[in-house]
Amino acid sequence: MSSDPIIVTGGAGFIGSNFVLDWVSAGLGSLINFDKLTYAGNLRNLDALRDNDTHTFVRGDVGDSASVTQLLQQYRPRAVLHFAAESHVDRSIHGPEDFVATNVTGTFRLLEAARGYWSALPEPEKGAFRFLHVSTDEVFGSLQMDEAPFTEESRFAPNSPYAASKASADHLVRAYHHTYGLPVVTVNCSNNYGPFQFPEKLIPLIILNAVEGKPLPVYGDGLNVRDWLYVKDHCSAIRAVLERGRTGETYNVGGNSERANIDVVKRICAIIDELRPQPGKPSRDTQIRYVTDRPGHDRRYAIDANKIERELGWKPSVTFEEGIRSTVLWYLNNQEWIEGVRTGDYRNWLELNYVSR
Repeated sequence: MSSDPIIVTGGAGFIGSNFVLDWVSAGLGSLINFDKLTYAGNLRNLDALRDNDTHTFVRGDVGDSASVTQLLQQYRPRAVLHFAAESHVDRSIHGPEDFVATNVTGTFRLLEAARGYWSALPEPEKGAFRFLHVSTDEVFGSLQMDEAPFTEESRFAPNSPYAASKASADHLVRAYHHTYGLPVVTVNCSNNYGPFQFPEKLIPLIILNAVEGKPLPVYGDGLNVRDWLYVKDHCSAIRAVLERGRTGETYNVGGNSERANIDVVKRICAIIDELRPQPGKPSRDTQIRYVTDRPGHDRRYAIDANKIERELGWKPSVTFEEGIRSTVLWYLNNQEWIEGVRTGDYRNWLELNYVSR
C-alpha cells in the first residue's frame, strides 16, 4: 500500500463518513477529509477518529478552486474520491440552484484542480493517480415495472434537478478522461441506507417518526420501487473500484434488494414493534399516512451490477433484512447523535416539505 494519502471530499456526510471510518479502521493508509460541513455534514459521524492521526479533517468547499489546489499541493494525494454533493431530490425541487452550484460547478472546479495537479506529477505517480467519482442510479431516469435493470450502457434520462445535476457531473468526469486523459472511474449506486444518514431520507425519517408516534408520510400510492444498498457494501465496492477498476469506466453498484417504499415502511414498523413493544397499543404501521406525491417522482430504479462482480469480484454481502434491522438498531441506540442533527434547519425542512401535503 502506498504511503501517499487519499483525499475524500464530503467525508463528513452519510456515505462519505462511512467510507472514511471503514478505510481508517481497515488500516488502508492516511486520508484527508475535505468537507464544507453543510447541514448534512456532521463531524460527530467521525468521533471514533478523534485521536487517529491517519485521518486529517480540512474544512473547505469543492467549488473553491484556490482551496482545492492548495489542498492537492500540500498533501500530494495518490487519489481523489469525490463524494461531496447535494443529494436529496425533494430539496432539489424546492431549491435547485444549490444542486447546480455544488454538483456541477463544484465537480468542474475539482476536476480542473485535479487535472492541474495530475499533469505535473512525475511517473510512476502520474500513472497510479485516480479520480473516483461517486454518482447515482437516478441519472438513468425511471423504469417501468417490467423493464430490465439499468446497466452501465443505459442512456441518461434524469427527471429531477438533483438527477440532472449528477448526470452533468458524470458527463464532465467522462469528458476529462477522454479529452485530457485524467484517469477517472465512476460508480453509480442505488439507494443507500445505514448509520449516520441524515433523517430527511425515507428510512431514518420513518424510524424516528415511528418511535415517536408521529405520522409516517408515504408519497403517492407507496408503490415506487428502489434497489436498496447497505452503505457498508457501497463502501467496499468503492474500495474495489479504486484498487482494480479500469480507468475511464463506470461501475453500477446495487444491493439486489428491490422493494416498494410501502413495504420498506411496513418492515421498519414491524422491527420497531418487536424491539420496542407497546403493549395494548396498535402496530406502528397504523401511523402510515399517504401524502401528495412529489413532482416527477420516478416509479422504479433497479441496478444490474453484473459488471462489477464480473470484473472486480464484488457483490453485496448484506441482505436487506440484515441491513434494515442493523440500521433500525443503530438509530434506536444513538439518540444523542439524532438530537445533534435535529437543528432548526431540519425542522424547517420538515415543515416545508411535508406539512403542506
